[in-house]
Amino acid sequence: MEQKEFGFKGFKMNGFTMLFIHLVVLSAVIAYGFYLLNPLSIMVAIVITIVWLMMLAGYMQLEPNEARAMVFFGKYKGTFKETGFFWVNPFMDKKKLSLRARNLDVEPIKVNDKIGNPILIGLVLVWKLKDTYKAMFEIDAQTMAAAASQTGSGNKNEISVGSAVANRMTAFENFVKIQSDAALRQVAGQYAYDDNESAAGELTLRSGGEEINEQLEQKLNERLTMAGIEIVEARINYLAYAPEIAAVMLRRQQASAIITAREKIVEGAVSMVKMALQKLSEEQIVDLDEERKAAMVSNLLVVLCADESAQPVVNAGTLHH
Repeated sequence: MEQKEFGFKGFKMNGFTMLFIHLVVLSAVIAYGFYLLNPLSIMVAIVITIVWLMMLAGYMQLEPNEARAMVFFGKYKGTFKETGFFWVNPFMDKKKLSLRARNLDVEPIKVNDKIGNPILIGLVLVWKLKDTYKAMFEIDAQTMAAAASQTGSGNKNEISVGSAVANRMTAFENFVKIQSDAALRQVAGQYAYDDNESAAGELTLRSGGEEINEQLEQKLNERLTMAGIEIVEARINYLAYAPEIAAVMLRRQQASAIITAREKIVEGAVSMVKMALQKLSEEQIVDLDEERKAAMVSNLLVVLCADESAQPVVNAGTLHH
């Protein structure tokens, strides 16, 4: 989607310069009203006083990574991003937004993986506003922010000034949370939990690592572009089987681990038996026929592959020739 945000090109003035002018005008109003007591001077003084009061609404200040969406009687006039103290048209509605990066820790949700097994998966992501026009006018964040401010308490002016930007950012965060939930379900449903449930070499949630995280980040950016929100980083931070199958899957993993260990033990035992037979033959220690070789191989494999140490039986009898 195209970038709809553009910079504010309307009239602006340094705030301190305008503040000096403002104080001079105030002094002029006081002098004009009190020293030239006639109907015309009083009328002019009243008009200038009204103008002076209206000028107060034109002041604004911006810190680094803050922005103001400028709206003039319902028409978007651009986004103001310069840091400092400024004065603009007092009839301009200056909607304050934060462009700073924010964290969101999405609680683990239950989804079905590619095989259909229920799993718990959660993620943590870093996001920030990229297009203030889309953020303010493409989604209904302002209504959600207004609803949040009405549930607050305290002075009405304090709520509207001190909490407006916080309420807007909370509305954006709720939007990101819902969309991240949907993206997480979509990505998790495309892969199996681990290698035991997928074909050899196939990407899984446990082994995917950065590839899974990159796909998750891509899906989130696709969903959040319409809101002018950019995902800086997204990664899975929790992955486990759902409680109802966790015990069964743990036993299966243990069985798989035992089988793998047994394969290694048998492989090593066969190699050792082969080496023993070769050494006995090469050094002519004893001459064994095929039957005795088979018995020896059987005994060695039992000793090498047993879980417990072998208990040898010593033959104390004599050999008769």
